[in-house]
Amino acid sequence: MQNQADILHGKKVLLTGATGFVGLPLVARLLEFGAEITVYSRRPNVARSLWGDKVKVISDFLHLDSAGYFALINLAGAPIMGQRWSRARRDTLWQSRVAFTSTVLEYVRNLNLAPEVVVSGSAIGYYGTRTQDPVDEQSPGGEGFAAELCAEWEQVAQGFRVQGSRLCLLRTAIVLGPDGGALAQMLPAFRMGVGGPLGSGQQWMSWIHRDDLVQMILWLLRDSSVSGPVNAAAPKAIRNRDFSRTLASQLNRPCFMRMPAPILKLIWGQAGEELLLGSSNVCPAKALNRRFKYQYPELPEALKNCVKN
Repeated sequence: MQNQADILHGKKVLLTGATGFVGLPLVARLLEFGAEITVYSRRPNVARSLWGDKVKVISDFLHLDSAGYFALINLAGAPIMGQRWSRARRDTLWQSRVAFTSTVLEYVRNLNLAPEVVVSGSAIGYYGTRTQDPVDEQSPGGEGFAAELCAEWEQVAQGFRVQGSRLCLLRTAIVLGPDGGALAQMLPAFRMGVGGPLGSGQQWMSWIHRDDLVQMILWLLRDSSVSGPVNAAAPKAIRNRDFSRTLASQLNRPCFMRMPAPILKLIWGQAGEELLLGSSNVCPAKALNRRFKYQYPELPEALKNCVKN
């Protein structure tokens, strides 16, 4: 079997969301493999300051390469957590995902040369809140704003498949990393010894280490047998109370300050109800069936790597 370096060397890759929490290390890995990267960014000066002439930076899709691309990786999207879902915020989330993906599709369609593979962002929010059995890629979509947003996002991305691309819909779990993401919002309280479970703490949390997510994206570029929805999650979900205890243990801090559900709902509204109190026991069936090799399959090792940096 060819290795990733063989497959990606010299291949042209178009990437959106490249300056984000996942995009930055992904670009670094693609460069290691010798890919020729084009980054679309609304902040081209920031992107150029990060990579110089190692990548091509464009701020207008009119500057796409007329010869087309081997791969499109679409990771753009405003953070779904961080503020209440006001009408304006919901519109921002929709515009940065659904509308933006539609725009990318139109420009790619105009090239008349579909990428061989498209990895398009989504999230496990697609499944809504599931309190009982685990869900996998065959499970139907759920209810709620996050589920509806993901469903619309994926529906628009189907246009790439119609154009002839192998489409992978990356349903991403909570991404853990040392310098941002969800963990960055949790760490201050836990470092001060006042962190703890959210609500009852019984809700399932599905997660993935950022290094494994980057590796999974590379795997999807490489393995032509994989298409459709792909759950980007660690092999086993964990209950929120156990996640909190594990994180506190890694920091040598206590874990007893439970945050009552009514307060979370008061602060975050529907965002808190769906994302913080909602339950998501997601099984990455496609990755497991194809024996995807996780670097951090267990939570203690993943958190240890994150908090030591």
